[in-house]
Amino acid sequence: MIHKTVILLCTFLFTMTTTEGTAAEKPGSPMSAGGFTLGTSINDYSFISQKNFVEEVVISNIKGFRKGYITYGTCNRPGEILRIRLKYMDESYSFFEKLLKRYKEKFGSSPKFVGDPFGKVKGWKWEFKLEDDRRVTLTLQHNLENDEESIGNTIRLGLPDQLIAERECSNKVSVKADAGKPQELIVPDWDLLLPN
Repeated sequence: MIHKTVILLCTFLFTMTTTEGTAAEKPGSPMSAGGFTLGTSINDYSFISQKNFVEEVVISNIKGFRKGYITYGTCNRPGEILRIRLKYMDESYSFFEKLLKRYKEKFGSSPKFVGDPFGKVKGWKWEFKLEDDRRVTLTLQHNLENDEESIGNTIRLGLPDQLIAERECSNKVSVKADAGKPQELIVPDWDLLLPN
């Protein structure tokens, strides 16, 4: 009888210790990363920043479209439009099918599939060459499930080589700006590197 009581008591204490340890070790929801905290104002931080290699403006009131994003260069081709992304007013899959049929009739019947393997995002991509060998890409996409992508029906039209040239130009400018700074061996600050 004493043996069973000791076993029960040990089991109870072990369960209490394990439960308390688990509750104490379980982290809260992370809100910060890299010294920045979600929900705070960007004006709360004093840091030196460089312009991104492209800028993006939001446009609205386009007939047939809900919203659009125009991306333009800031370094290699300042002010030149490099990508156009528009969200169609009609978000339905039946509208996407009608669009896809018309796109195939106009731009070719063999685009490359660029959706996901699970069918949440359906996308088709065409690629063209201009006379000066620049590439133009055209993508038609439908998505109503993956919130990491644009919701609804979207068209993307872009100049990928010019986007790469913008990034390279920006990187060269960054390297020149950093050239005068002393390079020190930095010991990782794990509190800063991990979200908390």
